[in-house]
Amino acid sequence: MNVRRLIPTAALAGAVALGATALTSCSGAGAVGGEDGKLGVTASFYPLQFVAEQIGKEHVKVDGLTKPGVEPHDLELTPKQTGQLGEADVVLYLKNLQPAVDKAVAQSGVKNIVDAATLTELEAHGASGHDHGAEEAHAEGEGHDHGHEGGTDPHVWLDPVKYAEIAKGVGAALEKADPGHAADYRKNTDELVGRLTALDTEFKDGLKNTASRTFITTHSAFGYLAERYGLDQEGISGVDPESEPSPARMKDLQAVAKKDNVTTVFFETLASDKTAKTLATDTGLKTDVLDPLEGITDTSQGSDYFEVMRSNLKNLQKALGAK
Repeated sequence: MNVRRLIPTAALAGAVALGATALTSCSGAGAVGGEDGKLGVTASFYPLQFVAEQIGKEHVKVDGLTKPGVEPHDLELTPKQTGQLGEADVVLYLKNLQPAVDKAVAQSGVKNIVDAATLTELEAHGASGHDHGAEEAHAEGEGHDHGHEGGTDPHVWLDPVKYAEIAKGVGAALEKADPGHAADYRKNTDELVGRLTALDTEFKDGLKNTASRTFITTHSAFGYLAERYGLDQEGISGVDPESEPSPARMKDLQAVAKKDNVTTVFFETLASDKTAKTLATDTGLKTDVLDPLEGITDTSQGSDYFEVMRSNLKNLQKALGAK
């Protein structure tokens, strides 16, 4: 199966301003106590970069491999990046998400390698919360597995509870790599987990009473979020948000929208909104943004993970008719 273009550019990847200069310099990235005395951390894409920055703070120098606006699956590493990855003290990545990164990590020889997929349980999610039109949806994308073995969904960071589990694992890895600052890493991890727990509560409370439980989105990135908060995700296209859904799938979604009182079709900041707008026009629905947080860019509805997640919550509340 074609594992490229599985994750839309909305960008799980990206990188905050810091990642924009990703790996342009390897000075001090090699060892703790290098030129700047900081732990050199290389993160494959934005959610892992954000965690490393929040936990490592002043003790780490974090480089992101995927620049803002670049689709993670389309990432090709330069020989220079590959070489610099091998000089990192710690590498954070999510196996099977970015083939180029998997290959480079396997050859890097780095001692502290953390695969985020091992820090929480990954699950399989289809394009449809109701299994409406599953055949059509599967015909488009071979089961929406985003290139993951066993058809698992990689978008774990969109569930604050699972993201907190990843944070704990990253914190433990930084402690191991740099025991001299273990107490700080532990404190920062606890702080981040506390903020994620509070965010989980905000989502729980904010989505408790809604007129509808179903939302339609161009890209099936929100399976974990939907499952966590008792919602039903209906994806127009499971794999590629810019692919043309079959007429049967579009017809099916029109029926779902009518049956489940759907008001809004969500699209992503960086992916094409063409199919969302087509469906919205055909069904008389509104459109809005639901960001899979694959990276932060100037067009993101917020400057970091928490701000964008709160924008997502607000947009969901509005679309679902929160009471």
